[in-house]
Amino acid sequence: MATAALRGRPVAVYTPPRFALEDHFFAPKRLNKVLEREGRGYQQAAPFPHVVIDDFVEKAALRTVLREFGAVPADRWKVRSRDTEIKRSNEDETSFGPYTWKLIHTLNSSGFLTFLERLTGIDGLIADPHLRGGGLHDIHRGGKLDVHADFNLHRRVTLYRRLNLLLYLNRGWDDTWGGQLELWDRELTRCVTRVPPVFNRAVIFNTTSTSYHGHPTPLACPEDRSRKSVALYYYTVACPPDTAREPHTTVFQSLPDGA
Repeated sequence: MATAALRGRPVAVYTPPRFALEDHFFAPKRLNKVLEREGRGYQQAAPFPHVVIDDFVEKAALRTVLREFGAVPADRWKVRSRDTEIKRSNEDETSFGPYTWKLIHTLNSSGFLTFLERLTGIDGLIADPHLRGGGLHDIHRGGKLDVHADFNLHRRVTLYRRLNLLLYLNRGWDDTWGGQLELWDRELTRCVTRVPPVFNRAVIFNTTSTSYHGHPTPLACPEDRSRKSVALYYYTVACPPDTAREPHTTVFQSLPDGA
């Protein structure tokens, strides 16, 4: 805490905490407290099992990750622009800064997998070292991601997809810009839940052939802003009973008129 003189008296001046590479992304007992608060409600959440967790990791740590996000070279991003999705993504961890690299490896660690298993009731979870479809996501003004069910089989390692984790990096996000994550019922008759993509908010949810989600309305954020997130997916050897066994890619869905 620095000091400054005001009318001859020392006054404390707030200095934001800094995050060192050797520090931890989670405060002691943080994940245990999440389990105590959210564990019982995960399976009962509608329209499919999920949880929204605010203040997920240490804020100083995520601010550092956000700075690194903006420093990723432009040629490392994969750009998709088609009717169903307009976005940028980056699975190449060699382009990540050291704090981003550490965050992703923390979320793929044995200890964090144990937390996910206890939270969701899904045993035998396996992290994806290849970040297939995950990594960093960046969506600018006019971008979108239509409502869809995710691919169900990671062909490179022959594992079935079970969980998504999305961690948002958007400070000062305005709801009028859109970008809320929408969770739809399995009949695609209505959006049951909308989650604004605000800074340090994590969303974890089961991935099945009917866990429909997306943000289909094009973003209306300013040109100098974008919807930033870290995306990680988790797998098991066994195919879950509530998803298709036959391999499929991402399945985009048409929404009812007026939805």
